[in-house]
Amino acid sequence: MISILRELVFDDFLLKIFSLALAVLIWFTVTEIQKEASPLPHLTMNSDVKTFSNLPVVVMSAAQDVRSFKVNPSAVEVTVQGDAKILKTLTSKDIRVIVDLTGVEGAGGLRKRIEVSTPSGVTHVRVEPEEVEVRFPPKASSS
Repeated sequence: MISILRELVFDDFLLKIFSLALAVLIWFTVTEIQKEASPLPHLTMNSDVKTFSNLPVVVMSAAQDVRSFKVNPSAVEVTVQGDAKILKTLTSKDIRVIVDLTGVEGAGGLRKRIEVSTPSGVTHVRVEPEEVEVRFPPKASSS
């Protein structure tokens, strides 16, 4: 019995040590890559949440489309999360609330999802409301 265990452990001992070292190296590499590539911010003790009210919704449309679109509501509330030091200096001007209407010709009762752009290190958590109603003015006919 002892000879079987001794044979199991000590046969090809250097190859087994090399394989173990290689496995540990691969494991550390993969865990580091996962930490860097994580899309969610790391929650730390310094993480905080801040809410901004009455942020204006910016309508983005094609350059050749000169109609003045209206959105309802025209202002939204955005909650962001990030490092407490960053959030202390963050102002409402640093957050952009956008509705993309490029390629939209017109439709009655169209609702579009709101996109939020935040500075690096800040993540938007919630937008209230999540969608806006888009009102299209009549398109000028070209004669």
